[in-house]
Amino acid sequence: MPNSEPCVSPLELFNSIATQGELVRSLKAGNASKDEIDSAVKMLLSLKMSYKAAMGEDYKANCPPGNPAPTSNHGPDATEAEEDFVDPWTVQTSSAKGIDYDKLIVRFGSSKIDKELINRIERATGQRPHRFLRRGIFFSHRDMNQVLDAYENKKPFYLYTGRGPSSEAMHVGHLIPFIFTKWLQDVFNVPLVIQMTDDEKYLWKDLTLDQAYSYAVENAKDIIACGFDINKTFIFSDLDYMGMSSGFYKNVVKIQKHVTFNQVKGIFGFTDSDCTLGKISFPAIQAAPSFSNSFPQIFRDRTDIQCLIPCAIDQGPYFRMTRDVAPRIGYPKPALLHSTFFPALQGAQTKISASDPNSSIFLTDTAKQIKTKVNKHAFSGGRDTIEEHRQFGGNCDVDVSFMYLTFFLEDDDKLEQIRKDYTSGAMLTGELKKALIEVLQPLIAEHQARRKEVTDEIVKEFMTPRKLSFDFQ
Repeated sequence: MPNSEPCVSPLELFNSIATQGELVRSLKAGNASKDEIDSAVKMLLSLKMSYKAAMGEDYKANCPPGNPAPTSNHGPDATEAEEDFVDPWTVQTSSAKGIDYDKLIVRFGSSKIDKELINRIERATGQRPHRFLRRGIFFSHRDMNQVLDAYENKKPFYLYTGRGPSSEAMHVGHLIPFIFTKWLQDVFNVPLVIQMTDDEKYLWKDLTLDQAYSYAVENAKDIIACGFDINKTFIFSDLDYMGMSSGFYKNVVKIQKHVTFNQVKGIFGFTDSDCTLGKISFPAIQAAPSFSNSFPQIFRDRTDIQCLIPCAIDQGPYFRMTRDVAPRIGYPKPALLHSTFFPALQGAQTKISASDPNSSIFLTDTAKQIKTKVNKHAFSGGRDTIEEHRQFGGNCDVDVSFMYLTFFLEDDDKLEQIRKDYTSGAMLTGELKKALIEVLQPLIAEHQARRKEVTDEIVKEFMTPRKLSFDFQ
């Protein structure tokens, strides 16, 4: 007990309270016995009393006590250490709210997707903007106005997105770019290429080439199940396609010629100790689909068709490099739409891990597994007791169940009502989790039903280089 351990620091007490609060919520969600819950609550209240005695103020969730940084962190690098860190392989933040995307826009030099741009997309397409646009899930862009200029002048463009197939099972967060890309394909009526970077996963992960390729095929089934038009969509494995497309490989070589080793190290953070020849050269392979003549079966030898890339913001470094190279090899710069990150069940500060099945909802989960995961593992922005929650309300900014609803609940009015009810204390954490479960269970079940209909023959057709049913004049 802290009151018998005078050496316990306020920060350690703070963390103990947070941990004990999570335990209380977990016991309640798991229908533990009353004695077990009462014992945990008693411990929680004791910790809070100890914290107040030590600090002279009540414990407040998400407001840790001031804790001087170690001497080694003082100086010019101290602020940098507290900054969010984002690259294609690592996403780190110290905030329970997640990444500060406004700062990221400034750091990456992109532009915010504002109301004016959303309205312009609506006017151009004649369709209500997707909920990912309405809610700021796709929040940043490069040259989207240029794409709309071309579209309004009847000039063509195409879509490009991708997936790094590191495991057989995908989770709901992996669906975000594909849900949005399907909407873009539908409303703009344009062709789409989807790159499966099985070569990248072979280079970075402990996989054989056969495993990486098999994951690409299995992941393609989940992507196809999102409802893409087979007549307008080409899905390709790098391991397959680069050996059969001279146009694609020629562009890879052109890009490689115009990017120095030091530039790659600077852009991607490679060090001498962790980079192989394959890793250094891979960025050119991810860049190549940005140029239309990489797909001569679709675009013939046209080099002037602009590409629009919907992707998560962590892929930004690849395409900053691509945009820098494009004019030097005579191609238009690709435009981009950047999404926020999908949080792990344990909170926006943690990363979803394919090796931890409890870190997210996977597309293979049963209805029972979904219910159990949400109830036991979804980080809560609620208070530690019902009485406190009714009085002070919950925090939607850190509550993972609410975050997930912003991605998957279509009804804006219902989402806003949930936000108001939870913030005011009228809705309890268990009720919020129940609302999420009721959204996720049918979503996953419907996806699984569609995936069952995706045969090997259908996958082969999607992944066969061919002319798509879109005529570029």
